[in-house]
Amino acid sequence: MIARFLSLLLLLYLLGFILFGVTLGRPAKEDVTTDAIVVITGGPGRIEHAIDVLADGKAKRVLVSGTDPSVTKNDLIARLGGRARLVKCCVDLGSESVDTRSNAEEAQRWLAKRNYKSVRLITSDWHMRRASYEFRRVLGGKYKLVKDAVRTEPGFKILFAEYNKYLLRKLSVWIDV
Repeated sequence: MIARFLSLLLLLYLLGFILFGVTLGRPAKEDVTTDAIVVITGGPGRIEHAIDVLADGKAKRVLVSGTDPSVTKNDLIARLGGRARLVKCCVDLGSESVDTRSNAEEAQRWLAKRNYKSVRLITSDWHMRRASYEFRRVLGGKYKLVKDAVRTEPGFKILFAEYNKYLLRKLSVWIDV
């Protein structure tokens, strides 16, 4: 009986992993406009995509959440190959967060301070499920949340690690740890 139960749990885990791997986050629709953009650092193409969306007039301002405290706007301008005017006027560097949960908390304070009502969350496709879960938990229903995933080609190790982080986070919330 115990072996059957454990086999069922293993099967559910594996099916969940497969589902997780084939339903990664997707880019937002082209015509979506929000008050703000929050981009989580840690993956290639995320910040560049956020600046492109800002340049297209799809948001008023960007928070780059999880920035190393030593990074400056000039560093960002050098990385982006210009766009100094856009970065100086409309980009904030947030260095208070150290993980996805604190990214959401930092973003919530930033959004409230500016009285924004909608936000576009930008992160990698493999990270979007856990990031949007944290953001929905922290932001509640106060803000319209638009998910905008940057497409990547994640390997097995990244997907496996992210799937387990997602499951562990949901479990920790469920048991209130």
